[in-house]
Order: sequence, then C-alpha cells, then structure tokens
Amino acid sequence: MNDTPLTEADAPVLPSPVETAAATRSDEARGAYRPGYEIVAEQILDYIAQGRLVPGDRLPTENDLAKTLNTSRAVVREAVKILSALGRVRAHKGRGLFVADDEGMLVTSRWGGFFRPVDIDHVLMLFEFRRVQEMAASSLAATRATPAELRAIEVAVQQCRHGFVHRQIDEFNQADEDFHAAVTAASHNAFLASAVRDARRLQRQSSAIGIHDTFGEGTGRAVEEHEAIYRAIRDGRPDEAAEATAAHLNRTLEDYRREIQRRLFG
Repeated sequence: MNDTPLTEADAPVLPSPVETAAATRSDEARGAYRPGYEIVAEQILDYIAQGRLVPGDRLPTENDLAKTLNTSRAVVREAVKILSALGRVRAHKGRGLFVADDEGMLVTSRWGGFFRPVDIDHVLMLFEFRRVQEMAASSLAATRATPAELRAIEVAVQQCRHGFVHRQIDEFNQADEDFHAAVTAASHNAFLASAVRDARRLQRQSSAIGIHDTFGEGTGRAVEEHEAIYRAIRDGRPDEAAEATAAHLNRTLEDYRREIQRRLFG
C-alpha cells in the first residue's frame, strides 16, 4: 500500500490528450460511438494495470486526470463512479482517489490488479480459465450434489427462464449468478467455488464497461444451456455435465466476440 502520490518518474503513463482524441476519432470513424466516461474508465484501468498498483495506492486527482486526458472533470467523475461501483477504485473525501482495497478488487495480489477488462486477450484468457474451472465444478456436482443443492440449481434455472420470457434483465442476471454459484457449491470444493466466483466478478467488470446489460441473441440459448447442465447434474452424468458447461461457455464467448466486432466495426 502506498498512500503517497507517485512521482512523475515512477507513475505509469496515461494516454496523452492527442492519443485520447485520436482514439475517440478512430472509434467514431468506425461508427462505434462511445461515451467519454467509458473511454476514461478504460484509461484509468490501464493506468492501474501498467503501474501494477495495489490496494491502497493513491491515484491522480480528478483534476489531474481531467487535464492529462484532455477532458472535463465531470467526465472523469462519471468514470470514477463506474469504477467505484465495480470495486476498482475508492474516493475518500478529503484524501483523494485510491485503488480499492475491499472484496471488489478480487484479491488484487493474485489477479485483480493485473486484469484489464477492455483487453480482448485478457477476456479470452478469462473465458478459458472459467471453462476449466466450471467444467470441473459441474462434473463434481453431478456426483456430489445433495437434494437441496439440486433444488437450488433448478430454481435458478427457472428464474433465468422467467426473467428472459418476461424481459426482466435484472432478474435474469441475478438468476444467472445464482445458477453458477449453486453449481459450484454443489461441487463441495471450496477452492473451485472461490475461483469461479472471482472469475465471474472479473467478467462482470468487463461487461460493465462497454458491454451494456441487454438481452442478446444468445440469451435464449443460455436458458436452454443452463437446463442441459442442470439435467446432467441431476441425473448423475459428470461427463455430460462438463460437456454441457463447456458448450455454454464457448457459446457465451462467441457472443462476446460478436459484440466486440459490432462495437468496433458497426
């Protein structure tokens, strides 16, 4: 933890105003309008990652960020609100901005500070990691789940379907979280449960910046994929549970790829 602002020589380099303007124009030229606060939030995350800052380290002030990024303090403030909600930064009144030090940082010393939510290579690695962990969790759940745990998975599947059918995105997202948490809980492996929980939190950070909460083309398929995973676990078929989980995550990744392509190229 470092409560002292970094010196100019020590600090990671934020994009210059010229680079920031060029990136914005490049996005606009491709027909992919992006709000200023979204771009600034990404740049602050890059600053944290490049500097390998840890929880408690101080960030530049909102005024300094605004000057460096050639934007307004109001835009920086909106970006900070997003990152605060994600658990990546904390604003302490009278003291300034700091890298967050609570659970939202996802054990930064392990991978939270390293992960860049807007780096497609990092997102691909994250999906690969999730696939390995969740395939193992669902396979174990198929041999270890108790009746109560099976019921919890089933209820989450039903709520996902209800949220989708009635176009309730918040209900669907919560049920989706409950589903994956219930499956890993049924694996009876605390290490797997922790790894999956952290990876899904990292993915939510990626989704919160730029990939907005809407029902996509694959949401209906996700409901059916959850059902397939549940049935395999319920029927005690570990190999099928793992295969269904892999298919679900592979399809989710493809949806993510398509959304990135849409945003970049229209």
